Amino acid sequence: MQQHTYPLEAWCIRETSFDTASHFLDETLFALGNGYIGLRGTGEEGYSGPAGTSLDGTYLNGFYESEPIQYPEAAYGLARVNQFMLNVPNAKGVELWLGDERFDLLTGSVQTYERVLDFRTGLLTRVVEWTSPQGRSVRVRSRRMVSFENKHLFAIEFEVTSLNFEGRMRLVSALDGAVKNQEAGDDPRVGSAISGPTLHMVDAEQTDSFSALVQKTHNSGFTLVSATQSLLSADLPAVCAQDGQRLTQSWELAVSAGQSVTLTKYGSYYSSRDYDAKELMWRSKDTLTNAAAAGFDDLRLAQEQYLADFWQQADVQIAGDDALQQGMHFNQFHLLQSVGRDGKTNISAKGVTGEGYEGHYFWDTEIYIFPFFLYSKPEIARKLLEYRYAGLPKARERARQMSHDKGALYPWRTIAGDECSAYFPAGTAQYHINADIAYSIRMYMDATGDQEYLVKAGAEIVMETARIWTGIGSYDREGRFCINQVTGPDEYTALVNNNYYTNAMAQMHLNFAASIAEQLQAQAPSEFARIAVAMALDAGEPAGWRRAAALMHLPYDAALQIHAQDDSFLSKKVWDFANTPKENYPLLLNYHPMVIYRHQVCKQADVVLALLLLSDQFSLEDKRRDFDYYEAVTTHDSSLSSCIFGIIAAEVGYQDKAYHYFMETARLDLDDTHGNTHYGVHTAAMAGTWLGVAYGFAGMRVVGGALHFSPQLPKQWQHYTFKIHFRGALLEVHVQAGRVEYRLLQGDALEFTHGGETVTLTLSQPKQARSFA
Repeated sequence: MQQHTYPLEAWCIRETSFDTASHFLDETLFALGNGYIGLRGTGEEGYSGPAGTSLDGTYLNGFYESEPIQYPEAAYGLARVNQFMLNVPNAKGVELWLGDERFDLLTGSVQTYERVLDFRTGLLTRVVEWTSPQGRSVRVRSRRMVSFENKHLFAIEFEVTSLNFEGRMRLVSALDGAVKNQEAGDDPRVGSAISGPTLHMVDAEQTDSFSALVQKTHNSGFTLVSATQSLLSADLPAVCAQDGQRLTQSWELAVSAGQSVTLTKYGSYYSSRDYDAKELMWRSKDTLTNAAAAGFDDLRLAQEQYLADFWQQADVQIAGDDALQQGMHFNQFHLLQSVGRDGKTNISAKGVTGEGYEGHYFWDTEIYIFPFFLYSKPEIARKLLEYRYAGLPKARERARQMSHDKGALYPWRTIAGDECSAYFPAGTAQYHINADIAYSIRMYMDATGDQEYLVKAGAEIVMETARIWTGIGSYDREGRFCINQVTGPDEYTALVNNNYYTNAMAQMHLNFAASIAEQLQAQAPSEFARIAVAMALDAGEPAGWRRAAALMHLPYDAALQIHAQDDSFLSKKVWDFANTPKENYPLLLNYHPMVIYRHQVCKQADVVLALLLLSDQFSLEDKRRDFDYYEAVTTHDSSLSSCIFGIIAAEVGYQDKAYHYFMETARLDLDDTHGNTHYGVHTAAMAGTWLGVAYGFAGMRVVGGALHFSPQLPKQWQHYTFKIHFRGALLEVHVQAGRVEYRLLQGDALEFTHGGETVTLTLSQPKQARSFA
């Protein structure tokens, strides 16, 4: 595990030396994105360091290649085609030559070096003073941004100042299509199993300042146009060249000491997933022409304004722990960089910073990431729900493949809606994905009251997916509704009967679906009739959902007084933690799945997650007993785990543990605590940091549509502040020693409870203070 600590600054990460040992990790942490384009943090000049210390990747959220999944032994219903995010042409390349010497930080000597990723401006700035092996010295200052205002655009400003060099300087702007994806090897979390190029060139176009590559995927049938517009501050013609799939413009000029020259480069990516292939080239030219006309500084100012608006709504302030404050802002910024905002794309487990998990979307979105956007920037939350509605036809297809004659089953991992999980015990078997999506819709409705969304999309999703529970479940001899042969959130326990989390979430889902049916029948009968026809809903189905929910089997062990993770979990032998070497974690990389499955050992929160999501169904004593039991058998090998344990630890009064888990979550990527951040950030854990403040220390819950807080202040902090959108209002919560202040920043009125007491804020009284123990 690489411990990597930058100076503890609230609004940036700052690197003050260049080191090949940390370079792979730095590429991830200094990555830039806008929810569509992702540029890893490699220098414009490229990288010539040791093998295995770099992956100079550029990614497009939702742009993928597909390949048949090869099974040595096939079976009916297995996922047939994998989709994986591509490493697309590298458009950020800029070479600098001083005479016959190329600017390269691994040759010559670096006098000064600083690189800063600023969360308030969205700029990645680097300043280097470098001397070549022959003694030629220059200062290079680069600024890079990926536009939040235009998802297809990025920009780079590359300024070179001669410090002592007199002679010929050459600058080369490159667009390189000869790239390939990272190979996964033995670690399924790393990347794809595909080697070699995944895009083939169809055409190329070049002018004095413009370069474009037209490429197609082999199997998924997409066309991609990658383009650049490069402008030099000196009035010189460019020399254009093409070497295979690499296009360049180069300029050569005589410079003297003290002279500066700037190359400004604008890049764009357009694919046929968004537009007709015939439109891609002119759209690329139009975008780049407009960007160049505006100039880098205008784009920079627009970026700052977008981020100022974001932070005005989303900023979480922590006073008293600089490491956590930096971690919080870093995580929030990367979430914004990673999330699709077009209704066509989602947010992958690694965002757009790396190829881990092949760019797939998981349940991480709904349960971990969705709440952050729902309460911080709700318009993005709605786009995430629109993505799921767009995937409903594919989910219906998958349900038929899985022998359900009605309903919809969402894929465990996907990009375009098809199931891409080749390992069904820990993939397709996680039927709880349906309930997780329904839960996010319930959260959205509680927080927004957006009836238009419910009628247009939400009701159909919730009811279609609820049907799966009555399709997969059955009543046993005791009359209990049982759900057999599924896998819960804990991927170290697969294919079990009556996983507690799955059954409890299915119960919520079934009741929610029935409530929606009843509500729409009463309040919007014509809309209900339209939806019922579209999904061929039988009149008696909602009553069947209610019955299954009422008789749901929820395993409980009376002797231990805990909720059993499933019917068999407590009868298994507890994993021998004392004699498991530290280097054997994570277990999934060192033990056959069946060895793990036959033990009591959890990869991540399972029952403990149910304690959070269905909080009102458990007493505090229940939560404490469950927490104590499952903490002892959980490895936290999943980055999804520590934040949930931290929230429940805070609720049951384990303050030191809560803080430890929160610290683990907040700094997971910055300190590379899981040892694999170089393959991409962990977006679920990043969102879990926000959950740790709001759900954990502030005790925020929404029960039956009502908002509740029960704040506490960690002893390490002086105070903390966060904001949430709820029912058209923007509420600021400020917690300090013994006291909490609530302030209404937007909206006419808001009512909620503080420690069980009702608080009402209005325009005339926008602020109230309350004490807490």
